[in-house]
Amino acid sequence: MSYDTETVVIGAGVIGLAIARELAIHGQDVLVLEKNAQFGEETSSRNSEVIHAGIYYPKGSLKARLCVQGKEALYRYCESHHIPFKRLGKLIVATRPEELPVLDDIAEKARDNGVLDLEFLDEARLQALEPHLNSVGALLSPSTGIIDTHQYMLSLLGGLEEHGGSLALEASFTSATRTETGFSVCSGETSLTCKNLINAAGLSAQYIAKRIDGLDPTRIPPLYLAKGSYFTAHIRSPFSRLIYPVPNTASLGIHVTLDMAGQIRFGPDQEWVEKIDYNVDEKRGEAFYEAIRRYYPDLPDGCLVPAYSGVRPKLQSPGSGVRDFHISLPSEHGIDGLVNLFGMESPGLTSSLAIAEYVRKGLMAYR
Repeated sequence: MSYDTETVVIGAGVIGLAIARELAIHGQDVLVLEKNAQFGEETSSRNSEVIHAGIYYPKGSLKARLCVQGKEALYRYCESHHIPFKRLGKLIVATRPEELPVLDDIAEKARDNGVLDLEFLDEARLQALEPHLNSVGALLSPSTGIIDTHQYMLSLLGGLEEHGGSLALEASFTSATRTETGFSVCSGETSLTCKNLINAAGLSAQYIAKRIDGLDPTRIPPLYLAKGSYFTAHIRSPFSRLIYPVPNTASLGIHVTLDMAGQIRFGPDQEWVEKIDYNVDEKRGEAFYEAIRRYYPDLPDGCLVPAYSGVRPKLQSPGSGVRDFHISLPSEHGIDGLVNLFGMESPGLTSSLAIAEYVRKGLMAYR
């Protein structure tokens, strides 16, 4: 059977590009369809650009496994492909004595996930490292870092094209019909045949899945949208590391990150929304001051400036527990050649190379 292309990947975010490159390296003819005018315009370019250590996720979860594997793979990739990154380290801080037991719980969860480099720092050591930080104790994660996400995605695209793959921009997915040996995919007025179909469309993954002929609707989880806004400040960063408060059930809290130029930024917060909207409400900054001053009491009045926002594709509803990545392989839904990726939020960037390998192996294992 001949195909127009062996594999179609829907979505040119960081995960879609990583999967496409991985499959191309292993000999597949790959075409990526992207509805936007450029790659990575949505979740992949609207995050903290943090390389996570793999600390918070439930033992045995895909998020835990793929984050820890992906972190090491990503650092190696950055070094070998000259992608700008910094292994700054992160402090998870307790600002009150009653929060100290939470640090113990986090450290235990990290050990369960194979993250063995966390170190507890008392108040005196913290003052020596970060004099502007208000904390009674913290966990230091030395393997947390930051990355230039755009350069990383550009490199993934280069790797895809180097191995014969291609990217079609402004090419929205319309539908896919199952054929005897694969799929007939429509993008606008264009149709093409393929053997494999990878749905890595992020915020649109559920929308895409509903338009794949023959897929049981019960295999498509509900989508919930969580908007996170970021603010920056026209001040020199008082910190040399990333600063995270102890997390709550909904998010990791309003934390401090630095970009590759050393500019400080705060966020994200979490706002459950019904539709995608990237405008930043300046009034949300009012709540930032109180949250930030718990660990950075010297934050000047009136210094926060709206920066940008992102929307995370959540699988849990507001108030419910955290859900894992849902990578739906042929072994789950029974359709040869089809992979759907749902709920690909953080730590998707960190896990991207490991996710790509997981998808490739899962795709091949069914045959």
